[in-house]
Amino acid sequence: MRHTISRLLGPQAQPPTGDLLATLHSLLRGHTQLLIPEVEHAALQRDADDVPRYVALACIDQARIKLHIQPRPGAYQALVHARRLARSLAALCDHYEALTGVVMCLACDQALRDNEETLPYHHVTPSGPAARVGRIHARCAHTYRRH
Repeated sequence: MRHTISRLLGPQAQPPTGDLLATLHSLLRGHTQLLIPEVEHAALQRDADDVPRYVALACIDQARIKLHIQPRPGAYQALVHARRLARSLAALCDHYEALTGVVMCLACDQALRDNEETLPYHHVTPSGPAARVGRIHARCAHTYRRH
């Protein structure tokens, strides 16, 4: 999911067009539809006055709204809508990780397990400080992925 998001929002992401944009848009919609019930389930396990629960449920409401909005005609409007979906999906991913305690590898998007060797990861952009900070599997240390 985060890889799909990075194709639209990453610091070096080139705006996709045509079939690639349509494919990414479909992936974002599908990922969002899959993640909403997971985040909702995790949020509803929390106390009613829990702030992370409240914020996650508000994010879910916004994601559902974005899923129902149809982009206006034109390539630029399709790109704008896809980026909105990508930001919404990124927020859902963050809420899922925060609510469940799952930590994901920033290189391969797979869960980091307690018994796996991990390394710190700092993706630095040429124009500034780290764009993403976290951990990766040791086996992913030699892979490169643009975020």
